[in-house]
Amino acid sequence: MSYYNEYVLVVEDDMQIRNFICYALNSEGFRYITAGTGQGALSLLVSEPIDLMLLDLGLPDVDGMEVIRKVREWSEMPIIVVSARDQDKEKAAALDQGADDYLTKPFSATELLARIRVALRHYYKQGGSRTQAIIQVGGLRIDFNKRLVYLDNQELHVTPMEYNLLSLFFKNIGRVLTTKYILKEIWGVDYGSDTQVLRALMAGLRRKIEKNPAKPRYIVTEVGVGYRLVDE
Repeated sequence: MSYYNEYVLVVEDDMQIRNFICYALNSEGFRYITAGTGQGALSLLVSEPIDLMLLDLGLPDVDGMEVIRKVREWSEMPIIVVSARDQDKEKAAALDQGADDYLTKPFSATELLARIRVALRHYYKQGGSRTQAIIQVGGLRIDFNKRLVYLDNQELHVTPMEYNLLSLFFKNIGRVLTTKYILKEIWGVDYGSDTQVLRALMAGLRRKIEKNPAKPRYIVTEVGVGYRLVDE
């Protein structure tokens, strides 16, 4: 019997464990997507309608603690850590950083699924809502499931990078995103501080979504800080 149809992000670099988790999720009717790195997880979180994240701390590129911190900058989605680190201080640090639960490896499918159900029930009772698959601001609409963008009901042909940038803004409607934050989220934590590539990408995106790119309606510039998708 399927209890939920939530979309779970599995962040685990060990293929055997990842396959075990995915098998358990599938048996319960959950949809899922996987990532083997922290940067891959962050990219999926801004482009996919994720409802809950299962996160290993020992990732090959960035520590899972950093992933938790970044996610908590913009989302309260449930995060369950699944890690071989069994020290109390590690568990406390993950929970203090913003994780909702901590499951030590090895664990059973039954326990994993129970922890997921509890986390989701708690989230919804606290007023959390399921991730919207389609979000619209004015005449601009994004469909996260299909990775499509529409303007006044007409599909726009955007590049993958333009889509990633726009989806980041739609995940943070009304919030000012600094250029440094955008560079890290779109190009990675090791990317430098050169903003020229961001300005070029933004210019191309604005030509597609704005009637007058010089006087943008949707993504406005916050001088000296960054950009903001207006909240209409």
